[in-house]
Amino acid sequence: MKILLSPPIAFIVYFLGAVGIFWIGKVLAGAANPSKAKSSIYGSGEEAPSRMAAPGYTPFFRIAFFFTVLHLGVLVVGAGELKPVTGLYIVGLMVCLLAFGADNDVREED
Repeated sequence: MKILLSPPIAFIVYFLGAVGIFWIGKVLAGAANPSKAKSSIYGSGEEAPSRMAAPGYTPFFRIAFFFTVLHLGVLVVGAGELKPVTGLYIVGLMVCLLAFGADNDVREED
């Protein structure tokens, strides 16, 4: 029974199992009947938007930098002692996070 735990044999067993599941699913699915309704975009009964939801990577990087500053700031505060300079650091961290939250350069087009 220990031979079943060797990587090549385990790969073959799992591969044959995956092929079997794929084949059974293909048999159960039945024949395909393509239609215009099946290939159209569904948005909960609403018309699909005509513009991109998030153009470019700018929104992602803003959020990534926000959480990077937040998490590193919490690690620095948590690793130190409670002193007056810690309060100053927390105020600086809040100002930095408010600057990241300011949404001045993003304009919505109608």
